[in-house]
Amino acid sequence: MASPEVDPWNTCLNTPLQEDDAEIYDLIQKEKYRQFSGLELIASENFTSLAVMEANGSPLTNKYSEGLPGARYYGGNEYIDQIENLCRKRALSAFHLNPAEWGVNVQSYSGSTANFSALTALLQPHDRLMGLDLPSGGHLTHGWQTSKKKISSSSIYFESMPYQVNLETGIIDYDQLEKTASIYRPKLIICGASAYPRDWDYAKLRKVADKHGAFLLADIAHISGLVASKEANNPFELCDVVTTTTHKTLRGPRAGLIFFRKKDDLEDRVNNAVFPSCQGGPHNNTIAAIAVCLKQVATPEFQQYSKQVKLNAKALSKALTDHGYQIVTEGTDNHLILWDLRSLKLTGSKVEKICDMVNITVNKNSIRGDVNMVSPGGIRLGTPALTSRSFKEEDFVKVAELLHRAVQIALKVQEKAGSKMMKDFMMACQDVEEISILNKEVEKFATGFPMPGFDPNNLTSGETE
Repeated sequence: MASPEVDPWNTCLNTPLQEDDAEIYDLIQKEKYRQFSGLELIASENFTSLAVMEANGSPLTNKYSEGLPGARYYGGNEYIDQIENLCRKRALSAFHLNPAEWGVNVQSYSGSTANFSALTALLQPHDRLMGLDLPSGGHLTHGWQTSKKKISSSSIYFESMPYQVNLETGIIDYDQLEKTASIYRPKLIICGASAYPRDWDYAKLRKVADKHGAFLLADIAHISGLVASKEANNPFELCDVVTTTTHKTLRGPRAGLIFFRKKDDLEDRVNNAVFPSCQGGPHNNTIAAIAVCLKQVATPEFQQYSKQVKLNAKALSKALTDHGYQIVTEGTDNHLILWDLRSLKLTGSKVEKICDMVNITVNKNSIRGDVNMVSPGGIRLGTPALTSRSFKEEDFVKVAELLHRAVQIALKVQEKAGSKMMKDFMMACQDVEEISILNKEVEKFATGFPMPGFDPNNLTSGETE
């Protein structure tokens, strides 16, 4: 019997993207070339593998599977269950955890949703939490609020009190944290950051949490790859719950994980918080991609990668210091550095704009003492992405030189602008020859390195214009 013909309204379902939507296809090609031809230095970004992207773009996206393996609200999940169970097994293995003591939920859509699900599991509305202050390097989801507005859902639905770094050293002030906790008496202490270049003293935090009967949650979104490779202190030894993204130093797809100790009913509390409290059906294609990533994380090659990430960060920090710049905490223990530009009377937002113009991707970042998050005094730099492109220490010395030249251009443009307004700064960037020269030099340098995940030989700058 002949197969029925495809109905006209279904013919698009097997049409390649390039043919079906040339506009989106062209933009994807341009983004590929941007990634290949530039220097990616955002600490929270990485280049994932071809295998991860294949899993993430698979037909698994078609399946609905609310619930957990073996307890779904839909039929047809026999293979989805196997994939999620494999992902959970690999997650525990990657972080060297005993499945009798630890469990993991792999369904969170992102790190932020993982954090809010964890808060939902551990706290009642308006319970008190403490997290690292945003200007000290903390994350929005750790209770960030200003004097005028509650910014994050973690401060809208819960009461938050920040702890901070020492204004002189940039290191977390654990003594002041303990004093504040004695007055505030939190139900939860969050350790973790998005812009903190040093490691954590989990023992001190555990001591404070125990004193007040509080849970201790580690958000290791930035350093999870280092933790898995034993290149960072281990939060699992002392924390009750550990959350992470999967796309930073872990080098997987964009998603989140929640690890929990099998005590105090935390398994049911976390799983119920993820679904049905905070989410609907999981993204099965992403869970498969996480599983692929975690298999890679367990290899000796990934351990070598993590070591190189740290070596490269130290090399970049030293090279910028040698150029005369101030680095917060005078160095780094992990994958990122914080570059303090305030002594130059130059904002991170302006340096970010110049870097964009010369194919260097960075992000402006607040430095301790900053009050303006939109126009802060620093730049955050990370080495995971370029390490995935096989950059070594000597290459990051060159990167530091290119960053130095970008800053010198920014200083000249600011002087030319005659004001501190961003709109005047952007106007003054027009027809600045040094920008065009540095742009071409960065492109030539960057395209000399391998590109993970896709073949750059199929891309040319002409196709992206």
